[in-house]
Amino acid sequence: MNDPFPSVTRRGLLASSAATLAVSTALSGRAQAATPPSEPAKMPVTITVNGKPHALDLDPRTTLLDTLREHLQLTGTKKGCDHGQCGACTVIVNGERINSCLTLALQHEGDEVTTIEGLGTPGKLHPMQDAFVKHDGYQCGYCTPGQICSAVAMMGEVKRGIPSHVSPQLGAAMRADNMEIRERMSGNICRCGAYSNIAEAIAEVAGA
Repeated sequence: MNDPFPSVTRRGLLASSAATLAVSTALSGRAQAATPPSEPAKMPVTITVNGKPHALDLDPRTTLLDTLREHLQLTGTKKGCDHGQCGACTVIVNGERINSCLTLALQHEGDEVTTIEGLGTPGKLHPMQDAFVKHDGYQCGYCTPGQICSAVAMMGEVKRGIPSHVSPQLGAAMRADNMEIRERMSGNICRCGAYSNIAEAIAEVAGA
């Protein structure tokens, strides 16, 4: 009997299939590249920042940090590691300190946010800002806004009786040595190593 497909070999069939698959994949890739991914619909949120309400329409993936810096131009809050490990982005939300890089803006509907810009002005510094200047509690200054916001919120924690691993409250023993302050401020990293000066600044405000 004569072979009905005399020119088709196993090797040729495999080569033809591979070529067809390659062309199909290339065409599919071009089609995907030509169609940009759709952006998620923006969602409304109202946040009070430094005493002023802001109504915003944001991509739901926007962090509180990027909202402050990119949408409200409050660039005093710094982006450090962007993973919640350095504390440079610390702000105060409803009286509590948080890493603004780890939270979405939409989670803060109706919340009150305080940034370094809301604590004091060059002509009227917050006592904690004044103490940082007096004790030279900064070098490059990049971590300073987060350090100060964290220190101010820490004082609020002490007044509310929130304990730490070192001591249940901030008192005279802490002012004698700064282990309590160092424990409570351990989430804020100073790459310049000005920890002693920072602790002295906070101890002065705590003593007052």
